[in-house]
Amino acid sequence: MITRVHSARNTQNAIWLLMVFFVFLLVPGYSQSAKDKEKLLQTKQKLEEEIRYTTDLLRKTQKTKESSLQKLQILAKQIKSREALIAEINRELNDVQITMAVDSIQIDRMSKQLQNLKSEYARMISYAYRTMNGHNKLMFIFSARDFNQAYQRLKYYQQYASYRHIQAARIESTQKAINAHRKELEGVKSQKLNLFQSKVSEKQKLDREKNEKTKVVKELSSKEKQLLATIKTKQQSALKLENAIEKMIAEDIKASEERTRKKDSKGKKTAPAAKAKTGQPYMNLTPKEQELSSSFAANRGRLPWPCDRGFISGNFGEHAHPVLEHVKVKNNGIDIMTEHGSAVKAVFGGKVSRVMSFPSLNNVVIIRHGEYLTVYSNLDDVSVKDGQEVTVKQIIGKVHANSGDQKSELHFELWRGKLIQNPEYWLAGR
Repeated sequence: MITRVHSARNTQNAIWLLMVFFVFLLVPGYSQSAKDKEKLLQTKQKLEEEIRYTTDLLRKTQKTKESSLQKLQILAKQIKSREALIAEINRELNDVQITMAVDSIQIDRMSKQLQNLKSEYARMISYAYRTMNGHNKLMFIFSARDFNQAYQRLKYYQQYASYRHIQAARIESTQKAINAHRKELEGVKSQKLNLFQSKVSEKQKLDREKNEKTKVVKELSSKEKQLLATIKTKQQSALKLENAIEKMIAEDIKASEERTRKKDSKGKKTAPAAKAKTGQPYMNLTPKEQELSSSFAANRGRLPWPCDRGFISGNFGEHAHPVLEHVKVKNNGIDIMTEHGSAVKAVFGGKVSRVMSFPSLNNVVIIRHGEYLTVYSNLDDVSVKDGQEVTVKQIIGKVHANSGDQKSELHFELWRGKLIQNPEYWLAGR
């Protein structure tokens, strides 16, 4: 009888494992590891923080009573973050669905196991009642042929009684496990309901934001002449800044070459200027500048952001205008939307090469880090001057904000010699 029970139990376990395998196979997006869950939670928290930040910026933007490109940029960022958050909620819902399916299978398996245990235990009790009362038990033992057989029969009764106790303990532990799984399943069902409600709420907010974005685009489209004039002014200022940087680099290279000639004339040999891949010469660097340059390059992808908070509202390179069709704008760096009066910090140690001013760009600070330059535009309250040594994360000024506006935008560029770099590849991820 015991052999039959174990065989049936092994068959049930095999069926259960097969059912779990098919659950994992059929449900998409499965990722149940604790590491994946922790990563998912961190991503959700990051997206929720981004949405809170952009919501706060939008609230302040509403005070202006009119649509603007800044408002459109904030909405675009918020929509992107909201869509990503909904995607994360969907992934979490998939994981919850998997957990519910597995728990249901386990409860079903253990319920069947409990029923079998109870049936088996009932048969054992019935058998014991019929054959193992005190009189029958003694008769069975004393009717043995010899002492050895009597001992074996006594041991049989003891083992049978022990097995009954084991069965009773199994019934109790299985019942407790079923109750625990049912309680866990109820908690998971509640989690699923909360996630679904959260998803519905986020979807409604997303629809409202998309409608608001469409409205803003429509309003801005009616201001085509004004937008074109703004684009022209910005492009002219950007070109002036680019020319000023290139002129400054040429002057620095010329000055470094002059220093090299003077050293050579005194019999001191120095290394020739490095060559860029395009053949453009970089300035000759002192050993200290070479060390600084190498250290800067080694921190690619790990540089701190020039603002503590904010998001990229304008990407590097040439791209379509967010409102005007068939109009493309060029960006030599990135634009970072942040709060009014936010502090601007140096992303690395170096020396201030220039502090300048340009129309629509306001104050501009350029810091040299060996052969690299970082450029910070649209500043107020500049707190550094030409030739000053600065350290990483040192405050160099504040982001400029238009009168009555509660949002600000920093323009940030990064150069290597005369080669413009994409700052997104250099800044640390957020």
